[in-house]
Amino acid sequence: MNRLAGLTTLWLALGLAGWIAAPAGRAQTAEKPACSSCHQQAEKIQNTVHASVGCATCHPRHEQFPHPAGIPKPACATCHADIARDYARGVHGRAAREGNSAAPNCSVCHGDPHEVKDPGSSAFRKAVPDTCGMCHSDIAQQYKASVHGQALERGVSAAPLCADCHGEHSIEGPRPESSPVNSRHIRETCARCHGDIRLSRRFNLPADRVVSFDASFHGMAAKTGALAVANCASCHGVHNILPSSDPRSTIHPKNLPATCGQCHPGAGRRFALGPVHELPGRVEPAAVRWVRAIYVVLIPSLLGLLFLHNFGDWIRKLGRPRGAAPPGQAPELRMFRFERIEHALLILSFAALAWTGFALKYPDPWWARPLTGWGASWELRGTLHRIAAAIFVAVAVMHLISLAANPRLRQHWRSLWPRRRDAGEAFRNFGYNLGVRSQPPPLSAHSYAEKFEYWALAWGAVIMTLTGVPLWAHDFSLRWLPKVAIDLATAVHFYEAVLATLAIAVWHFYFVIFDPDVYPMDTAWLTGFSTRKRPPSDPGDPPS
Repeated sequence: MNRLAGLTTLWLALGLAGWIAAPAGRAQTAEKPACSSCHQQAEKIQNTVHASVGCATCHPRHEQFPHPAGIPKPACATCHADIARDYARGVHGRAAREGNSAAPNCSVCHGDPHEVKDPGSSAFRKAVPDTCGMCHSDIAQQYKASVHGQALERGVSAAPLCADCHGEHSIEGPRPESSPVNSRHIRETCARCHGDIRLSRRFNLPADRVVSFDASFHGMAAKTGALAVANCASCHGVHNILPSSDPRSTIHPKNLPATCGQCHPGAGRRFALGPVHELPGRVEPAAVRWVRAIYVVLIPSLLGLLFLHNFGDWIRKLGRPRGAAPPGQAPELRMFRFERIEHALLILSFAALAWTGFALKYPDPWWARPLTGWGASWELRGTLHRIAAAIFVAVAVMHLISLAANPRLRQHWRSLWPRRRDAGEAFRNFGYNLGVRSQPPPLSAHSYAEKFEYWALAWGAVIMTLTGVPLWAHDFSLRWLPKVAIDLATAVHFYEAVLATLAIAVWHFYFVIFDPDVYPMDTAWLTGFSTRKRPPSDPGDPPS
């Protein structure tokens, strides 16, 4: 009997402790059954996100009977202050403040406070297009017919909704820069799904769409801040996004001329445009793949040979006296005044072309930021690149005219014409620089080194001009040439620029600056006279 009394006392103590420790819970569970005796809302709220909220939270003085009339209910912002601030910043909140009675508020989108569903639930997400469609009916119909809307209808809860692209409460139109659907941010907004590897694998989506866009001219220009360049929505549409296999799609092969023609009038009218999302080394035309393979082998091979040649030359010359002209000997005139003017213009245009061209491909490094920072207001990089290209071509034309019109310049130019013995001189001197030969071979006054550089420059100028013109006149090119021609020109233009820039750094800068015979600089390009000690002129050499 005593044992039974002890257990009873223990249970009463535990129950009393629980009653004291949880007054809030007791109040909520006690008040709702009492409220539901008269109000059906108390039963409805049990299956909503407000199930844990007591009636007294939103209904003060509810314990008085009859309930006092005219007691204002608290605003949603009382509990959801952050969301209320987002709403106030958005287009709907601003419209409401301006007196637009039709502007949606919390209850329009979320329903009665006693029936609010979990926004993350499948039922809520599936209803979003219809909810937004109450005001935006035409857009809602376009969305429902799109790949995203059809996926949602099939039960794919991860399909993007209105709120996923436009935002949930701080909704903005496409004009404000902070908007996720502003042209600055379209790429990032689409990349949330199309750049997600897990989603791509889950739904069997191409995983390279964002990467290939970034590698294209459109993607690179967008990265520099250009606002007029095409983005995802420019080609795929905004709400009416359809697969390329659908004849209604803006990216269907038959519709590409019209889609691309929005920016490039007449594009693809004569030739099929072909694939757009091309990834270097993977998805690209065969001609572009061959060009890439050739340059990938050519650039390191050629530059490696040039470096070995010059490094050996530098090592050989370190241990001997500087090869400058002896005192009293008149310096040799190497460049006439007109040639120095051409050279100065060539330096400026080539440097500007390299800087502005590589800034398109690599816009993030510090050296590119002075150019790319102006992309939103003025396409500084592209403008400077075209000006430099015009100067570069003008220098080439000046050179050709001068050779045709001036016998003195033409006679000087003849010293750079390749001769049969140049190959032998190059082979023997290369062997000497590598330590294979013990004695340096005699070299011409204008040796193979200068001839190689001159004719490499001439070849590069032709290639860069032929590939640069169709890229500059892209509208004309897309109207009269197949897209593969533009892709081919782009690849050759880039790799030839890489080759030319590195060759200048490895070959030309060595002979003009780092060669011990002329260090710190051969002044021929400034004064016309070289400080380098030259070998006696061969009787067969043209006069300089």
